[in-house]
Amino acid sequence: MDRILIRGGNRLSGKLPISGAKNAALTLMPCGLLTDQPLTLRNLPRLADVDGFGHLLNQLGASTAIEGTRPDEFGRVMTIRAGQLTSTEAPYDIVRKMRASILVLGPILARAGEARVSLPGGCAIGNRPIDLHLKALEAIGAELEMSAGYVTARAPKTNGVARLTGGRYRFPVVSVGATENVVMAAVTAKGSSRIENAAREPEIVDLCRCLVAMGAQIEGIGTETLEIEGVDRLHGATYAVMPDRIEAGSYACAAAITGGSLELVGIDAESMGATLSALSDAGVLVELTKNAVRVTAQGPLQPLTLTTAPFPGFATDMQAQFMAMLCKADGASVLTETIFENRYMHVPELARMGADITVTGRTAVVRGVERMAGAPVMATDLRASMSLILAGLAADGETSVSRVYHLDRGYERLEEKLSAVGADIERVSDG
Repeated sequence: MDRILIRGGNRLSGKLPISGAKNAALTLMPCGLLTDQPLTLRNLPRLADVDGFGHLLNQLGASTAIEGTRPDEFGRVMTIRAGQLTSTEAPYDIVRKMRASILVLGPILARAGEARVSLPGGCAIGNRPIDLHLKALEAIGAELEMSAGYVTARAPKTNGVARLTGGRYRFPVVSVGATENVVMAAVTAKGSSRIENAAREPEIVDLCRCLVAMGAQIEGIGTETLEIEGVDRLHGATYAVMPDRIEAGSYACAAAITGGSLELVGIDAESMGATLSALSDAGVLVELTKNAVRVTAQGPLQPLTLTTAPFPGFATDMQAQFMAMLCKADGASVLTETIFENRYMHVPELARMGADITVTGRTAVVRGVERMAGAPVMATDLRASMSLILAGLAADGETSVSRVYHLDRGYERLEEKLSAVGADIERVSDG
C-alpha cells in the first residue's frame, strides 16, 4: 500500500502545469458510445478513474487506444472506437468502484435502444441518488425498471426501431450528473428536448461543445435552459478536454498555505471565478494572464465565510482544500456544505495535525492556529485527501498520508508536480 510522506515548511514557488479535468474527461469519454466513428480526446489526464472508465468502455465493446505520448508527459491522447456495442450492460463490479459510471446509461440507451446499468459507487461523501437521472430520461421517452441493484432503460419502438422521443424536463434541483446523462441521451432522440434548470458547470459546457463537434444540435450552452434538436446520428471528432479547475484551485491553496507563489499554467480563469474570488477575499494576490493564473500569498490569511453551491457558486469540490488552508488563517472561518451531507470526514484527520474545527450539522467553524504538526493521517475521499496534503505542506515535521489511491483518482502525478515547485514530498510503498 502506498503512502505519501511530506516534510512541511517549504515555501512553494514556480510554474505548475494544470492537467485536463477529471470531471470533464469522465463525461466526454462516454460520448464515444454515441457514434460508430472514432472520438479522439486530447489532454486526457493520467488518472485511475480515467483508466477505470476506459475499462468500462472496453466491457461494452469499445476500444480505447492511447496515442503517442511519452510517460514523462502530462496528459494523454485517447481514441475511442465503438463501431459496434457488444454489450448494453455496465456490471456491478466496475460501476461500484466509480460513480461516474452511471454516465454510460444515457449514451447506451440512445445508441442501442436499451441499457442495463448497476447502481453506482464512488466516494463515500453522502447519499447521491440517481432518481433525477431516471426522471429526466423518462421525460424524453425512456421506459424504466429497477431490480436487483440494476436500472434497465428502454427506448420505445416505432416500426421495430427503438429511439427516444425527446421531451421537456425541469430539474427540481440542479444536478450535474443527471444533466450530463439526459443531454447525451437527447442528442439523437427523434424529436426535440428542452432541459430546464440544467447544471451550468464548465464541464457541462465542455460536454455540449464536444457533442456539437460530433454533429449534435444544442442551443443555450452555458445557460440553465438547453434546447436540443435530435439528429439521426453523430459522427466522430477530435476534442481537447478542458483544464481542471479543481486541480488548479487545490494548488492555489497550496501556494497560499505555504506563503508561496505559483503560476498555474494552462487554466481558464473564467471557470474558477468563485475560487479566485474567495482566495482574494482571504488576502491572496490573484493575477490573471491569457493562459495562466498567478497566486501569491501576502501576509496572514484572512478568515472567510463560504457556502458551497452549484456553479457559478463556490464548488463543493473545493470545500476541503479551503478548510485546510483556513486552518492557518488569522481568525475564525465558517464553511457551510449544502451539496453533500457527509463531506466533513477530513475534519478528524486535520484535528490530528492540530487544527481547531467544530462541526455542527452542515456547518464547520475553523479557527486558525499558529502552528500545525505533522502526523500519520488517513484519506477518506478524493478531495479530503488533498486537504491533508495541503495541511502537511504547512505543518512542522513529517506527515504520512495513507490510502492515497483516492488521490490517484483525481490528481495527475501530484508528488511530481509539487516537488518541482519546492515541496519535500515523496511516495513510498509499504510493500
